[in-house]
Amino acid sequence: MKSFGYLRPTGVEEAVEAYAAHPGAHYLAGGTNLVDLMKLGVETPGFLIDVGRLPLDSVEELPDGALRVGATVRNSDLAAHPLVRDRYPVLSQALLAGASGQLRNAATTGGNLLQRTRCPYFQDLGKPCNKRQPGSGCGARDGLHRDHAVLGHSPHCIATHPSDMAVALAAVDARVELYGAEGGRSIPVADFHRLPGIRPERDTEIHPGELITGVLLPAARGGVPSAYRKARDRASYAFALASVAVVLQVADGVVDQVGLAFGGLAHRPWRAHHAETALLGAPATPDAFEGAVALELDRAEPLRDNAYKVTLARNLALDVLNHLAPAPATA
Repeated sequence: MKSFGYLRPTGVEEAVEAYAAHPGAHYLAGGTNLVDLMKLGVETPGFLIDVGRLPLDSVEELPDGALRVGATVRNSDLAAHPLVRDRYPVLSQALLAGASGQLRNAATTGGNLLQRTRCPYFQDLGKPCNKRQPGSGCGARDGLHRDHAVLGHSPHCIATHPSDMAVALAAVDARVELYGAEGGRSIPVADFHRLPGIRPERDTEIHPGELITGVLLPAARGGVPSAYRKARDRASYAFALASVAVVLQVADGVVDQVGLAFGGLAHRPWRAHHAETALLGAPATPDAFEGAVALELDRAEPLRDNAYKVTLARNLALDVLNHLAPAPATA
């Protein structure tokens, strides 16, 4: 058993200072991912800073109508929040599609964003993995990769990001709020996670010691159509083979607002910028939807065993887009 130190700070500043004072420290909140990785020996922190009881557990409506979600808000509480269900149904649906009820009761908003890949090569110390041990190779590339990335991967890593919540947050233009030794900053969720490149061990753009303090959801009115759809091997407690989050507002038969992001296809939630550009101002028709989605997914580079993901993602996206689009007026 590996021993480690433990601290439960009372404030954000104390937490950040403790991180700086203890090399190799990790922040701990719900522990639904970190504790599992510690049991496997993948993560071996020398010091844990328990931020789960910091006063970051509320959902606050700001004067401009935006919502600030504290980093320690539990996934189940966020999914059930009346303002989230009314204004961001895509987020509520994505949260409810993840894990199990028991885990959602423990998992936090910040921890969900920071969860690491479920690639079995990453979780097995006996297998090569550049994410776990840089320079050791990527066992999945020539091994079992049915569940792995088809977009944005590199020769060094083909892992996918597991979060459902992050996909929805990317589609609604949410921002991650951070606090570190140099003060506070925020970054769009769509830019928070990294593609693997030559540094797959770096999951995010977070600076060492920075703590997620919250997520900012931009102002939105109730009733804007949005939805999250997920395909998985079993009906519950399984990570996405492919998923899609869509926000779609149509005015006079034309796409007036659109947010589209895929999950399960890349090292990060994949914001479909090419599809969005093609759709904005276009007629809200099945043909337009099909052309825009194809424009995005034509960039996929599937591997030996996962080309099915491209078709799966396409069908999910078209199903949701056509479902959200208003029916054409009849004469």
